[in-house]
Amino acid sequence: MMGGTPQEHGEKIADYPTYQGAQQAVSQLIAADIPARDIAIVGHGLRSIETVTGRLGYAAAARSGAINGILLGLLFSAIFVLGTPNAAIQLFVGVMFVGIAIGMLLSLVTYALLRRRRDYTSVTQVIADRYEVTVLPRSIHRAREIVGHTVVPVAPPVVDLSTPPQYGERIDPAAGAEGPGVASSPGEQPTEPAPRGTDDTP
Repeated sequence: MMGGTPQEHGEKIADYPTYQGAQQAVSQLIAADIPARDIAIVGHGLRSIETVTGRLGYAAAARSGAINGILLGLLFSAIFVLGTPNAAIQLFVGVMFVGIAIGMLLSLVTYALLRRRRDYTSVTQVIADRYEVTVLPRSIHRAREIVGHTVVPVAPPVVDLSTPPQYGERIDPAAGAEGPGVASSPGEQPTEPAPRGTDDTP
């Protein structure tokens, strides 16, 4: 549901790769009497995906307009029947056909105006890479007990310096033990073997 900007920001208690997982966690919190206003689902890495469902032509536009026209005809028929309760069934059917015709006409006109810019049908959805469940500080302790786990910070990766680095590879000496080719102190340079084939003795 779309709404206004929340006044308070909660603290993360769980992280889920899917929205369904976050929904289940929220359901558990609400079932345990955690105030609903204290809970939020925060999506990170939002992206929009538009899935093309088919090609749009005059036939498809007319078919879509007819479906919408049925709803329009039902609305007109209901108004007509309420206004004249003794009307014959033929008038009711006639109003239905008028609604279908109006819906098809509007859909065809709209497609004729927009077909050069859009000649396909699609469905657009917004998804996120991960979803966080956050709870305000006044309910954070109970919420963590209910969800069953707390958020543990991820340790930085350890760089293996047991093998010499490849050409162009950047190594941080502080990330692991010193390996071959890495200076042991800032002022010390790695020793290099003396070149062969040079002899200063006469």
